[in-house]
Parts: sequence; C-alpha cells; structure tokens
Amino acid sequence: MDVLINVFVALHIIGIASLLGGFLTQMKAMGAGTARMVPAMLHGALTMLVTGVILVGLNQAEGAAVNNLKIGIKLAVLVVILGLVYVKRDDEKIDKAVFGAVGGLTVANIFIATLWT
Repeated sequence: MDVLINVFVALHIIGIASLLGGFLTQMKAMGAGTARMVPAMLHGALTMLVTGVILVGLNQAEGAAVNNLKIGIKLAVLVVILGLVYVKRDDEKIDKAVFGAVGGLTVANIFIATLWT
C-alpha cells in the first residue's frame, strides 16, 4: 500500500508542477497583458484534484490520521483555481488580476501542503 500511496504522491506533485509551470511560462505575457490559461494548467489542476482525493482515500483506508480541515481548505483553494482556469481556458487574454490570483492560490496551496503539520 505504501508503494501505491507514493505513486499517487508523485502524480500529485507532477500535477502541481504542471499547474505552476504553466503559470510561470506565462509570466512575461502577463506583464504584457497577453497571458492565457495554457492546457497544462487545466490538466495539472485536474490531476491534483483526482490524485488528492485518491490519496485521502488511500490514507484513510490504511488507518492513517488525515487532517480534514487542512484537506478541506486545500480542496476549496483547488476548486477556485480549477474554476478560474476552466472558465478562462478559451480566452485569448486574461486579466492580470485573475491570472495572478491563479498563481497566488497555487503557491498558497503549496505552502498549506508543506507548512501545515
């Protein structure tokens, strides 16, 4: 079971890398006002959602303690990110505030995951 959990942790990290990497590749375009939500951002957010839910289920099935408040906050932040990315995915230009919010919420989600013990 530990190997399976570690596989899904790795997939979860790949998802966050895709979301954050997609954001970072558009930083220069954000300065010019031409940033857009790239497909990697949507796929990364969806990967994070699916693998995160699976990880919670696997950890609970194994009997490990799960901090439901932390998971709930991370899920809420991810749902907002996913909503913004999904709604704006076809727009040619994204408002700087909306695009910055996606990046800020992504970084916040990373810090919640790593610093909240």
